[in-house]
Amino acid sequence: MEINNNQLLRFTTAGSVDDGKSTLIGRLLYDSKSIFEDQLESVTNTSAKKGHDGVDLALFTDGLKDEREQGITIDVAYRYFTTPKRKFIIADTPGHIQYTRNMVTGASTANAALILIDARHGVIEQTKRHSFIASLLNIPHLIVCINKMDLVDFSEERYNEIIGQFEEFSSKLLVKDVRFVPMSALLGDNVVNRSENMDWYQGGTLLNILETLHISSDINKIDARFPVQTVLRPQSDEHRDYRGYAGRVASGIYRKGDEVAVLPSGFTSRIKSINAGDLVIEEAYAPMSISITLEDDIDVSRGDMIVKKNNQPEGEQEFDVMLCWLNNDAAKPRAKYTVMHTSNEQRAMIKEVVYKIDINSYSRNPEDKELGMNDIARVTVRTTHRLMLDSYRDNRNTGSIILIDENTNETVAAGMII
Repeated sequence: MEINNNQLLRFTTAGSVDDGKSTLIGRLLYDSKSIFEDQLESVTNTSAKKGHDGVDLALFTDGLKDEREQGITIDVAYRYFTTPKRKFIIADTPGHIQYTRNMVTGASTANAALILIDARHGVIEQTKRHSFIASLLNIPHLIVCINKMDLVDFSEERYNEIIGQFEEFSSKLLVKDVRFVPMSALLGDNVVNRSENMDWYQGGTLLNILETLHISSDINKIDARFPVQTVLRPQSDEHRDYRGYAGRVASGIYRKGDEVAVLPSGFTSRIKSINAGDLVIEEAYAPMSISITLEDDIDVSRGDMIVKKNNQPEGEQEFDVMLCWLNNDAAKPRAKYTVMHTSNEQRAMIKEVVYKIDINSYSRNPEDKELGMNDIARVTVRTTHRLMLDSYRDNRNTGSIILIDENTNETVAAGMII
C-alpha cells in the first residue's frame, strides 16, 4: 500500500500518571530523529546534571508539566514531527479525571488514540475512561501500548492477559480498529525499533503502525457537505461578475457540473467551476479549502451549506447531543447560548438534560440534571433556526457543535450529535 507523503496523521495520547507517556513520546521523537540538535543538547546536558546515565527522554515533554504545576494553563500540548513516510501531530493531554475536557479537546480531530497501559498494573479505571472517550469521539483507530514490559520480564503471558482484560470491556465500545503493541519506552523496545527481547511478538512497531495506518477511508466520501464560510466578490476588472462561495469541504466529493442544493433555502443549481487558490480544478474533496461558483445567481451566504441535490442532511431545530461541559461554571437551566455548527451560528438553549454518564462505569443517571465541568451528558438542544445536521458517527465535521456563552464569549461545551 502506498502512503501519501503529505498525508497528515493526528493522534492523541492518553494514560494515567507514570504510565510512561512522556518517555514514550520522547522515545518516538528521539529514535525517529525528529528532535532539533539544540533541543537534544539541552536535554542531554540536563540529564547529565541530574546524574542520569543516558538521555532522560521524558525531559522532551516534561517542561510542559512544570508549567502546569505552576498554574500556567496548558490544556493540550501539540507536537509535530515528520518521517519520510508521513507527517504527524501529537495531541498530548493530561490523564487525570479533572482533565476529561482536555482529552475531549485534543482527541476531537484525531485519527488515532494511543492508550497507555502499565504492564504491571494492567487495565485500570483510567484505561476504561480514556477508551470510552475515544469511542465517544468516534476515533477510528485505537493503539493500545502495553508499556514497561521490561518490568514483567517481557512476558508474553502477561501481554495476552492484558489483551484479555482490555477486550472484556472494549467489546461494549464502538471502536472499529484496535491494535496492541508490547513495548518498553524506556529501553526503546517496539517503539521505533523492533524488540529483540520480545521475538514472540510478530506485529509492527508503534512507528510502523502509525506510518502505515490506513486513514484515507476515515473521511466520509459519500455525503457531500460544503459549509459556506464567505462569499467572494472581487469586483476587479478581471473578475467583474465573479461570485464564488468559499469554505472547506467537510465531506464527500464535488465535481464541475454536479447538481447541488443550497440549504436551508433549498434552491438548486449546478457547479460551474471549482477553484483551489488560483488553480481551476475538476473535483474537490474533504478536507480541501476551495471556492465554488454556480450556474444560477441564487442567494447564498455564510452559514449556508451546498450539498448534492439527492443527498441532503436533516434540517433540525431540536436535536439530541452527547455534550461534554468544558467550563468552570455549571450550565444554567434554559440559559441562552450561541451554538456554532460548521460555519453557522445560531442562538440556542439546553432544553433538557436526558441523562448524565458516569465515565468510569459507563452507567447512565437520568436523575442528575446538573452539568458541571468535565461532565458528559445526553442533552436536548433547541435552536432559533434549523441546522443542517448529520449524526457524529456518520460525519464528524457536520455532526459536532460547540456552545458559547453569550456574555463571556467563552466556549462552554462541545457536543456530538446523536
